[in-house]
Amino acid sequence: MEEFHIGHLIRKELRRQEKTNRWFAEQINVNPRTVNKIFQKTMIDTQQLMQISRCLNTDFFRYYSDLLK
Repeated sequence: MEEFHIGHLIRKELRRQEKTNRWFAEQINVNPRTVNKIFQKTMIDTQQLMQISRCLNTDFFRYYSDLLK
């Protein structure tokens, strides 16, 4: 199965939207240091990914769906 780095995709989208790590942390209710840990993840809990997708108005689940095609 082809792999991708979900944390890198989240960080890339956050930067594209010109949002700060602090803003992101506040939106998803985590410690600012946790944001860097999220960026390092290759796998992520679905509930947290849902929260992140809503926060950034981006369907990060589509990357997984695309792998199924």
